[in-house]
Amino acid sequence: MDELTRFLERAQALIERVERLLPPDANPPDFAAFTAFRWRRHNGRGFFQPVQRPHRIRLQDLCGVERQKHLIAQNTLQFVRGLPANNVLLTGARGTGKSSLVKAVLNEHAHQGLRLIEVDKQDLMDLPSIIDSVAAQPLRFILFSDDLSFAADEPGYTSLKAVLDGSMAATPDNILLYATSNRRHLMPEYMQENLETKYLGDEIHPGESVEEKISLSERFGLWISFYPFDQDEYLTIVRYWLGQYGVPNVDDEQTRQEALQWALQRGSRSGRVGWQFARDWAGRHGVGSVASSAPR
Repeated sequence: MDELTRFLERAQALIERVERLLPPDANPPDFAAFTAFRWRRHNGRGFFQPVQRPHRIRLQDLCGVERQKHLIAQNTLQFVRGLPANNVLLTGARGTGKSSLVKAVLNEHAHQGLRLIEVDKQDLMDLPSIIDSVAAQPLRFILFSDDLSFAADEPGYTSLKAVLDGSMAATPDNILLYATSNRRHLMPEYMQENLETKYLGDEIHPGESVEEKISLSERFGLWISFYPFDQDEYLTIVRYWLGQYGVPNVDDEQTRQEALQWALQRGSRSGRVGWQFARDWAGRHGVGSVASSAPR
């Protein structure tokens, strides 16, 4: 009996050690306790990981994208109110606020039951499982995938197409997909594909390769495009973030010239670059505290 007891104690200790290595159950967590989650995989199992410190960026923090802000805010408001709304694809110039807009509308409507689940591109195959896990929840969910770009043979590509519009199972009314990309059609485009285009009189018929690439992006009901900022827009962003850090005299000529030089060195006048300059300037001059998250 003593040997059996020792064996059982060792077996229990081994089980406890193994359980610590396993991920949590894939069952939905307490969605009332957190507003944002990541879908993670560990040892072949998927689970919801709460985001302990979500970005607190606000809609008013995003400058120079008023039209884009209005479009996504209106679509999200419809969704939160239980009205018809579209899946959204945000595309265009880097650092102009695509991802930040998604985070900002979450912060705007989290108190109304909106939740966000971030899904990486390599985990898009799990979309059906994720949807099944939250479909019966009384809350409303944005499934968010950032910086998407596909090759035609990637498994996540076909899974995303099916979930958007192409599966026998309809997507529940409490779920929308928001995605960002630097590519309008989410896939690389090649000059050779233009040679497949056929002309019948005045009609233009794109080749099969082009049609296949367009077929994914057009399944998003709402396209929101972002464009590079001009100099005045960039300086407006710089002044805003300097003000958020409590910097006095944000219109100082020396500060203005430093901001332009900063953008020139980086080859970009994006919102992200403007925020980075303000952060650097405030830090070098010992002003302010940590402000909101950068536009992306």
